[in-house]
Amino acid sequence: MSDPARPGHASAPGPLVLVTLGLLAAAAPLGTDLYLAAFPQMTEALATSAVGVQLSLTTFLVGAGVGQALFGPWSDRAGRMLPLLVGLTVYVAAGVVAALAPTITVLVLARLLQGIGGSAGMVISRAMILDRTTGAGAAQGLNIMMAITGIAPIVAPLIGSLLVGPLGWRGLLWVVAAIAGLSLLATLLVLRESLPAHERQRRREDHQPQAWRSLLTPAFISGVIAFASTMGVLMSYISASPFVYQEILGLSEVAYGTAFAANATGMSVATLSSARLVRRVDVGTLAATAQRVSGAGVVLVLTCALLGIHSWPLMVALFVSIAPLGMVLGNITALALSSVSPRATGLASAVLGMMQFAVAGTVAGLVGVGGETTAVPMAVVMTTCLLVATTGLWVMRRALAGGGPRHHRRPTHASSGPGSPPREHAAADPRAALTDHAGGPHQG
Repeated sequence: MSDPARPGHASAPGPLVLVTLGLLAAAAPLGTDLYLAAFPQMTEALATSAVGVQLSLTTFLVGAGVGQALFGPWSDRAGRMLPLLVGLTVYVAAGVVAALAPTITVLVLARLLQGIGGSAGMVISRAMILDRTTGAGAAQGLNIMMAITGIAPIVAPLIGSLLVGPLGWRGLLWVVAAIAGLSLLATLLVLRESLPAHERQRRREDHQPQAWRSLLTPAFISGVIAFASTMGVLMSYISASPFVYQEILGLSEVAYGTAFAANATGMSVATLSSARLVRRVDVGTLAATAQRVSGAGVVLVLTCALLGIHSWPLMVALFVSIAPLGMVLGNITALALSSVSPRATGLASAVLGMMQFAVAGTVAGLVGVGGETTAVPMAVVMTTCLLVATTGLWVMRRALAGGGPRHHRRPTHASSGPGSPPREHAAADPRAALTDHAGGPHQG
């Protein structure tokens, strides 16, 4: 039986919508990186240990992972806006409690709820883009959204370090709560429901098993593996970077921040370049090409680490490894989400998000195995993750090119806002839109 269409517009979301979705997707870096500079203050003020303060970060990430499993499937049935508004309300309320927390226990619990609430924006923002468009349009929208999201880890640590002196640790947590409030306000003013009412009604009445079964296809499973492993490369670098740059390479805090910002900027430039190229170049080809460039950088990182080259060649190798990932992550996300039934877009987005946080937590522990004086563990983990990601992307592209169960789209009507005329989708295979628009899936 055919699955319904992507229920929204055939055209990609507008700039204001993408900025709002990018703000929602940036909940994790804004909720973590912004207050890192305040950890020493918090340890003293709350009469706790460094481990206790670190727990406030860990519980936020755990909540962000668990929450996606809640809000993703819920939004597939109830529509995007209701779960999103509920999650953002929890996000704001928990942020206020965290800023007022009298003890470390209250702070840790509030941060857990803050992560759960913030996860609604992370998972639903991806789903809303896939509701509105598929194929190259989805890849373009996701790339632009990720480029906006990529600004957060560049500016958040810098803003935190500048504000921690005048505002203190509570002031930084108030800033995080204010950003949550801004996210809620922007959602109310800018976003509209991307699942039509008739489609939501049909999903409530129709319990067809093939929706979630589409997540068991080789295309989606290999896509999840490729996405999570690519995140493993990135998170290995992020987790080890303070020690690699400052302890091994001997950079100052300012120089480390500059080097980190340069790599993050490179990722953002690659992401924006990808958003411009997806209309002319096959999405899979873009991802595979960037992956190969990153692979060359990872080989150089491993070589430098094994030979003990602790100078500028290692810094260059890290840049070559990390910057191209901006052209990989958004395109793999588009390929993976477009391969599943439209009824399971939220659930599929949740699976991607949960795997992202699971891998982040795993590699963060592995890269520190050798201590603070060697880059070998980071290089080995990056290499392993890249090999797995390369295999996953290859399998996914083969699966998409080889056919299989197709999720045809029925004509549906939806509007992006009040007064917008309905638009109709022609029946089409979303995978074909991703692989055929630039010469077919055989490319790359």
